[in-house]
Amino acid sequence: MPHPTQVVALLKAQQIRHVRLYNADQSMLVALAKTGIEVVVTVPNEELLAIGQSNSTAANWVSHNVVAHYPSTNITAICVGSEVVTTLPNVAKLLVSALKYIHSALVASNLDSHIKVSSPFPSSIILDSFPPSQAFFNRSLNPVLVPLLDFLQSTESYFMLNVYPYYDYMQSNGVIPLDYALFKPLPPNKEAVDSNTLLHYSNVFDAVVDAAYFAMSFLNFTNIPVVVTESGWPSRGDPSSEPDATVDNANTYNSNLIKHVLNKTGTPKHPGIAVSTFIYELYNEDLKPGPVSEKNWGLFDAYGKPVYVLHLTGSGAVLANDTTNQTFCIVKDGADGKMVQAALDWACGPGKVDCSILLQGQDCYEPDNVMAHANFAFDAYYVKMGKSPEACDFNGVATVSTSDPSN
Repeated sequence: MPHPTQVVALLKAQQIRHVRLYNADQSMLVALAKTGIEVVVTVPNEELLAIGQSNSTAANWVSHNVVAHYPSTNITAICVGSEVVTTLPNVAKLLVSALKYIHSALVASNLDSHIKVSSPFPSSIILDSFPPSQAFFNRSLNPVLVPLLDFLQSTESYFMLNVYPYYDYMQSNGVIPLDYALFKPLPPNKEAVDSNTLLHYSNVFDAVVDAAYFAMSFLNFTNIPVVVTESGWPSRGDPSSEPDATVDNANTYNSNLIKHVLNKTGTPKHPGIAVSTFIYELYNEDLKPGPVSEKNWGLFDAYGKPVYVLHLTGSGAVLANDTTNQTFCIVKDGADGKMVQAALDWACGPGKVDCSILLQGQDCYEPDNVMAHANFAFDAYYVKMGKSPEACDFNGVATVSTSDPSN
């Protein structure tokens, strides 16, 4: 993994304002301090057994991983474990007590109104998910789910759900069309209709989220919002067994997902209420075991280079790797030549820009004038600093522009 400060620099450069951690890594929490980024921390599954059996262990965890960092690090929620009922069924019976112990530790620190407590579930716990109105949770999980939903309702928390249309599509044996999984626009006669409610579904994501709402109401819980804690699409897979794990499909899915959430269209059952969603995941995990796709869910590779450029024109700057919105740092018109020379010297010196390409005989020596050389150095520094606007000032002689100075 890149160093935590590099991770945070990437988040800032990409204007990512919400992040979910799969643990409560101390150096990550320190790096996120004073950034304003909203952070969800996680109690790892391997610590659940101890926390679910002991109030004081839970209190220690909260004190070390939350109280010690809050409010400087803007922690807004705690995931207690992840997909516990399917990955660690023997620990599942302690899940609700773990949630309650963590919550009571927050109450003791007066943080319960700022920080929500919940636990992410896989969508596979929903049976008969289409039509959504007939969906219900796997009944064998009711001894865990009913008290858990009761806890979420009483603490005004939300139901955390991992939604993967990629897997729904892969496992459907051709029943689910690819376009329906990828949020591609469908003609009305191709939309799926819930025969009980007559609601029309144009994508798998909405159908799964609504299935969760109906499954909760089946157990008489009707006012717990759903937050999607993971969703995404792999950009590479084994060509024979995972042919739809492609850069193009990953780009289409995540771009459409972002637009769908930001448009606040909501779902057919809850129109106008946006479903908060975390994209899985920031970085590719090249060492992960399993099929090729497992290593390739990231928006960025391990060096922070975008795996693909999201198609996000018109939905605001979500990821700065969108080439439709390229910006450059160049010398301001009419800037004083001596000030520009001083700024160029600084960029190539203390600013640590590699200016060797500007030397005589190198690629960017011509045109040999201070303005052209400064354009190169200013822009290189601006890129290095994640294109943050304050990196393009140089004592007032530089400005951000959409015209490429290298032309």
